[in-house]
Amino acid sequence: MFALTFRDVSQVAFEIIPDAELLSPTDAIVQVEMAGLCGSDLHPYWGREKGLDPGTVMGHEFVGRIVAVGDGVQKFTTGDLVFAPFSTSCGQCYYCTNGLPSRCPLGHLFGWRSQQQGLHGGQGQYVRVPLADGTLLRVPPTVSHELALLLGDNLSTGHYCTELAEVRPGGTYAIIGCGNVGLMAIVAAKLKGCENLIAIDPVPERRALAEQLGARALAPDSDVLAEVRRQSDGRGADGVLELVGMPDAQRLAYELVRPGGTIATVGCHCDQTFAFSPVRAYDKNLSYRTGRCPARYYMEQLLERPEIQALDITPFITHRFDLSEGTRAYEIFSRRQEGIVKGVFELR
Repeated sequence: MFALTFRDVSQVAFEIIPDAELLSPTDAIVQVEMAGLCGSDLHPYWGREKGLDPGTVMGHEFVGRIVAVGDGVQKFTTGDLVFAPFSTSCGQCYYCTNGLPSRCPLGHLFGWRSQQQGLHGGQGQYVRVPLADGTLLRVPPTVSHELALLLGDNLSTGHYCTELAEVRPGGTYAIIGCGNVGLMAIVAAKLKGCENLIAIDPVPERRALAEQLGARALAPDSDVLAEVRRQSDGRGADGVLELVGMPDAQRLAYELVRPGGTIATVGCHCDQTFAFSPVRAYDKNLSYRTGRCPARYYMEQLLERPEIQALDITPFITHRFDLSEGTRAYEIFSRRQEGIVKGVFELR
């Protein structure tokens, strides 16, 4: 099968690798029809996140059709159009049944193999899905591939971040990072009735989208702190949604949040230290909430909401690529060229 694989820092390859195959009775094989290119893919690409085996198929967002199932799969059959979160889950353990499938002890991340352990990702013609019954969801006829793809990660993670930040009507909230997860967080905050949103991002096209969604968008080199204070009677933001995963973003979040406020971080941090100390957090009565989004839980919840199904997601997917264009796609996305916000690979 054809796939995009990690070769080294800043190097992905379009190559032929062995087909995905069933390894367990609870596996399914999905023929990928659309795969996403996510900001988290750039952590190993840039070398910020280390340990990824060369040859690992990249990507953790995909929609496709089941072409094979193991004998133990009960909920799905060949021909089903399905979508997945970015990690597998059993659907039966304490964490899965209490809204935290991202911490299923049997779960693994798609697109992460280290020392020959783990899972290949979805940026290939086929992907093996372990624990298929607890991981996959069918795509309803009323839901597009694009919306299903966003529900599997970006939309669910953005919504989760607003819940960590306890976004409420009448509050003032800062969103650091207007990639697709940040934009989805703005969408989620607006659906919660929040009007006072300040979005921070260095890319003009992303700021323009944030403005279209109803946020006040600023470049990080502008006087962001003054604007946040102006909109909050001098206090600072009630909550800061940090979606970048870098120390500079963490420092900015600390500066913007008011005493007694909350920083919600869902960006994948690769740094081993905090950008602020426990003493500084104590001195500000700060609540810091973080963690991997339980995407499988939110996918199911959000899928039932008419306002989610009615979303116009056209502005959020700016680039479409053939899988063979993977090297160029990663180059464009990693360097924020051509106004890219979200790229997808189309395999149909």
